[in-house]
This record gives sequence, C-alpha cells and structure tokens, in this order.
Amino acid sequence: MAFTLPDLPYSHDALADLGMSKETLEFHHDIHHKAYVDNGNKLIAGTEWDGKSLDDIVKGTYKADAVAQSGIFNNASQHWNHNLFWEVMGPGEKKIPGALEKALTEAFGSVSKFKEDFAAAGAGQFGSGWAWLVKDKDGSLKITKTENGVNPLCFGQTALLGCDVWEHSYYIDFRNKRPAYLTNFLDKLVNWEAVTARL
Repeated sequence: MAFTLPDLPYSHDALADLGMSKETLEFHHDIHHKAYVDNGNKLIAGTEWDGKSLDDIVKGTYKADAVAQSGIFNNASQHWNHNLFWEVMGPGEKKIPGALEKALTEAFGSVSKFKEDFAAAGAGQFGSGWAWLVKDKDGSLKITKTENGVNPLCFGQTALLGCDVWEHSYYIDFRNKRPAYLTNFLDKLVNWEAVTARL
C-alpha cells in the first residue's frame, strides 16, 4: 500500500507570527515532504518492503555506515521524520506540562539547560540532519543529533521531539542563522502537549 502525504495539522499560515512563514510551509511540506513520499513509493513498489509499515521499512533498511543508506531508507525515514516534525509544532499554548517539565529537569538540570543543549546539538550538526529529544532504551531522556534522514528508530529509541536542521527548513525565514531558528523553534513553535503525549 502506497504512503500518502498527510495534511498539516494546522493551516499553512498558522505559524507565520511564530517565525515559520506560509512560504516555508508551502515549500517544506507541499514540495519537499511530498517528494520523499512520491520517490519512496516508487522505490518501494515491487520490493520486499512493499506493504510493510513505515517503521519496519526505516528500521529494516538502515545501515550503520552513513554512505551506505539506500534510496528507500532516505525517503522512508524522511517521510517518518517529517510526520513527527509537523505534529510537534503548532500555534497555541507554549507552557510545558508539569510531567514533561519534571522529566526534563531530572534529565538535564532545568528546562533552560535542556533548551540550551538541544539548540547546541542542532547548531552543531554538520550539514543536513536533525536534532532530537529521545527516550532511550533504558527509559532515560537524551539529546541526540543525526545526519541526513537518520532517526531515533534506527537505534531503538523513542523520538519525543525532532527539529529539522536541513537548510530548506529555515533558510526562507532565517537565512543562514540556524542557531536563531533553533531558539525560535523551542521558544515559539513546539507544541509541548504533543511532546508530552509521546513521553
């Protein structure tokens, strides 16, 4: 069964006042994400991965050697990554729920230290990739970063929050200022209720 591009959970202009323009969402969701879906469907058709779940395809096609990733992995993982990315952003309340605030404070010392370390991970990812807040296999919370389309599924981790640091995610609004984009993402764009639900 072919994968489909999900609708955004908000309008294209819903985040404009929060630092992510309608133009960015039109390019990022409607063109970039759609290309991952369309290309992935073409590559998967007629292979052993046809009809498998997205999670199974990502985990089953991941290779530890970054240069060995297949087209199937790259497109499937980026589809998975973007599905999460749209879900963990949104307009509305930006207060971090108590359960998540407690977990972040226990893991990182404070919410502000978590934000500082998460932003540093994203800013420090050389080239394209992602910054993540994950629940590791032992239940602990960790901040990680991955290259290109690699994601926490590849390492048996649960992704709670992911931020796309490919240039197409921020260049229209922030040009080459990736650190400013990351700070804005954490302070204005994250839907912390959605992150807490993943906890």
